[in-house]
Amino acid sequence: MVEMTEVAEILKRATKNSLVIYDEIGRGTSTYDGMSIARAVLEYTTKKIGSKTLFATHYHELTVLEDTLEGVKNYNIAVKKRGDDITFLRRIIRGPADGSYGVEVSKLAGVPSAVVKRAKVILEHLESTENENKEQTPEVQSYYENNDILQMSFTQENNSHFVEEIKKIDVNTLTPIEAMSKLYEIVNEANKL
Repeated sequence: MVEMTEVAEILKRATKNSLVIYDEIGRGTSTYDGMSIARAVLEYTTKKIGSKTLFATHYHELTVLEDTLEGVKNYNIAVKKRGDDITFLRRIIRGPADGSYGVEVSKLAGVPSAVVKRAKVILEHLESTENENKEQTPEVQSYYENNDILQMSFTQENNSHFVEEIKKIDVNTLTPIEAMSKLYEIVNEANKL
């Protein structure tokens, strides 16, 4: 409701001289509801208001509007893929994204590998049964029984030195190279625990 109230205010008050920024309009509801709302907002903003607009969305289906709405142009963040691993290159390039990276981002965020593996199986199933019954997902196998779900306790005595070193890092003053070097050190130290 809060998001929709903000969108309503933008749609009422924006002019052709405005700079409008929408971020993930339609999230938090069903896919089709969200996509419908997002598309309608984009169409109204483009056709009726005519403002300069940045419209960030995960609905890939909306990228076709570049072909049907004058002034709409797609951009995305460049990604380098290596097998199942991705790296966001922090560069904006012209065109729609070549895919969705939600599962890969969950892995980067530290979601347990069993959950990531299960998500990949479910995603493959959903994509292969696009117009069929999506309620029947593949059988839950031993994804969650595996011992590769390890969680480090930061309260254990033997980890206190490691935690104290991390607390000393001032991320606001690190250069990108220093940050990568520090991350490398942290990963090496964590692998020893």
